[in-house]
Amino acid sequence: MKAFCSLFLILLLVGFSAKAQNAIDVTGSWTMQVQTDAGSGSPAFVLKQEGEKITGTYTGQLGESPVTGTLKGNVIHLEFNIQGNLITYDGTTTSTEMEGKVNLAEMATGTFKGKKK
Repeated sequence: MKAFCSLFLILLLVGFSAKAQNAIDVTGSWTMQVQTDAGSGSPAFVLKQEGEKITGTYTGQLGESPVTGTLKGNVIHLEFNIQGNLITYDGTTTSTEMEGKVNLAEMATGTFKGKKK
């Protein structure tokens, strides 16, 4: 019985280890290609991920701003404020690419595709 419990524990730990290795990590520098009904741009993001929490900075045509967000599974949400206007990026991601929809404070909407540098 002890041998069975030990084997079960080893298999359980190996399973958790494999799952952790397959987890998405968006930490790093990103370049986004944004297309909206108000124009296009290529902003840069520097992101840091701790669990599901994301922090970082945005630098682009709108200026520079701190970024906050979440990553749940492969679903990412990023947001920041420029002069009191909430900008949101919502989409899906891997550790090296992301894509989705952008909302520029309800003044313009569009899509984005990003690649980690």
